Amino acid sequence: MLLVIDAGNTNIVFAVHNGEEWLGTWRLATSAQRTSDEYGVWLEALLRRSGIACHQIDRAVIGTVVPAALYHLRRLCRDWFDVEPLVAKASLDWGFEIKTENPDEVGADRLLNALAAHNHYRGPLVVVDFGTATTFDVVDADGAYLGGAISPGINLSIEALHQAAARLPRIGIGRPHAVIGRATVPAMQSGTYWGYIGLIEGLIARIEGEYGESLKAIATGGLAPLFSEGTEKFTAIDADLTLDGLRLLSMRNAPPPLPRDRARFIDSE
Repeated sequence: MLLVIDAGNTNIVFAVHNGEEWLGTWRLATSAQRTSDEYGVWLEALLRRSGIACHQIDRAVIGTVVPAALYHLRRLCRDWFDVEPLVAKASLDWGFEIKTENPDEVGADRLLNALAAHNHYRGPLVVVDFGTATTFDVVDADGAYLGGAISPGINLSIEALHQAAARLPRIGIGRPHAVIGRATVPAMQSGTYWGYIGLIEGLIARIEGEYGESLKAIATGGLAPLFSEGTEKFTAIDADLTLDGLRLLSMRNAPPPLPRDRARFIDSE
């Protein structure tokens, strides 16, 4: 069985795939201070509840945009599952060309989304990922990654608005019924939600104009269903895109060997 770990800025998602289907998915708040043993105790209990024993995990793959979390996640795989994880990075075999100025700077999540989106939907396409940042990633008809755009995520924007404007309260995210807010909170909700819809539609339109043809738009991330309600731009909503990208990447690359002396091994990456 394959253990998949997707470590984002806000949450870390753990999932297990048996070669045919996902057997379970679990989410934990990201913390660079959490140790491998803390992860292990928590994850072992959830695996046991799903009928999965630690010894059944024979492969692992990690995708992370939080370098400080990698050491303990790697130790988790070695010490609790006796496997050396494959870590997603630009130098691996992705099956497509990374056509950016510096491929090593591209976040693993963006490449993973590109891999899974092209595999499932074929290009040309743009993947919109609603995470801590909202990213737009362009994939051509051959599957090559072309780059894209990064904007602040909606939660960051809401928090910045609350912190910078003393009289504006912190609000939740939702689709308002009216664009014209008749009070402060509805006005903030309208500006946040419909402003992001304008950002989505405007950036996709500009990307298509620069690319020279229309693109399939694939949405992923926790807020994708909410924002898909406000626009007809999206061809598909795929919540598991990054996880499936990790699964596909592990199929293309051989698992690395365990270090001979794990107790003394120092992670330099």
